[in-house]
Amino acid sequence: MARVFSTKLKFVVALSLAGAATTAVADITIGVTLSATGPAASLGIPEKNTVAIMPTSMGGEKVKYVVLDDATDPTAASKNARKLVSEDKVDVIIGSSTTPTSTAVLEVAAETKTPQIALAPFAPAADKAAWVFQAPQNFGIMAGAVVGHMVANGVKSVAFIGYSDGYGELWLRELTRLAAAKDIKLVATERFNRTDTSVTGQILKILSANPDAVLVVGSGTPAALPQATLAERGYKGRIYQTHGVANNDFLRVGGKSVEGAVLPIGPVLVPNQLPDSNASKNAALEYVKAYEAAYGVGSHSTFGAHTWDAGLLLQRAIPVALKKARPGTVEFRVALRDALENVKDLAATHGVFNFSPSDHNGLDGRSVVMVRVENGAWKLLH
Repeated sequence: MARVFSTKLKFVVALSLAGAATTAVADITIGVTLSATGPAASLGIPEKNTVAIMPTSMGGEKVKYVVLDDATDPTAASKNARKLVSEDKVDVIIGSSTTPTSTAVLEVAAETKTPQIALAPFAPAADKAAWVFQAPQNFGIMAGAVVGHMVANGVKSVAFIGYSDGYGELWLRELTRLAAAKDIKLVATERFNRTDTSVTGQILKILSANPDAVLVVGSGTPAALPQATLAERGYKGRIYQTHGVANNDFLRVGGKSVEGAVLPIGPVLVPNQLPDSNASKNAALEYVKAYEAAYGVGSHSTFGAHTWDAGLLLQRAIPVALKKARPGTVEFRVALRDALENVKDLAATHGVFNFSPSDHNGLDGRSVVMVRVENGAWKLLH
């Protein structure tokens, strides 16, 4: 009798362990690599903060987040992505914060067939593009808004000073194309590094070209340096920045020297200034409420909102993927990629997403508004 009881007990224990294993496999694991330190920390910190307030379940399954810091270093971002896939067995990767680090993550994501939702815009290689979706607006949308403002305000010549990396080069490509189409002459092209402490030489060359406007292409606090130098040298023309500076740290570091800067941004930066007809207003207000409840009034930024939008995309796609496969498998990662490709009419904080197999950017003109820095704050331009 004791032997029978022992056999039954072993069977029950085995079933319990099997059930526990099944439950563990069912958990969804989301890997996140962000630039929480380094030159892009003002982007990565609000992104990391946002992960902490994202849902702990999706599609009826528990969600586990594994968050790593890549220190704004593409090599570290690649290592993080490798660890997330090989050791943490993630189902999807969110990140990274910059164009170079996001590009590095894609190399691993594509190789391992792991969906990636990038938090920075970039141009993926054609043979890897199937595995990456981009939460931010693409360069064409943002550059188009900038050039449109130039045309409306009589700008006939423009100078460029931008990062000497993928972010700067892709912006330069779009500016060159769009400005030429509108008969705006590009009279100077200068570059700088994220870690530079002086751009005086570049600014002197720009001033000698006497442009009607200057476009500064950078992200986070380093982008304040060229505008501050222009102000020190008495430049009186229009100064444009990109959406890469849309956080309060840029305003704090730039101070009075960045007053008057005009830039394209996602609706989430100024939700209370949006008309009720704006498709993103409700989603933006919901995010701002959640973020500021956790981190304080006025603390939200567009970069954290990209992370929130990544979460909204997954909340839409994961229930669909779960109908085809279980988390922790190659089949689930493929199903999740396919489900993301079919997200339609998702009103998020930065715009309305409509993905397809041929479009992994998904945003249109509704994802951009123009603002100006006025009295140390963002002012919506109508």
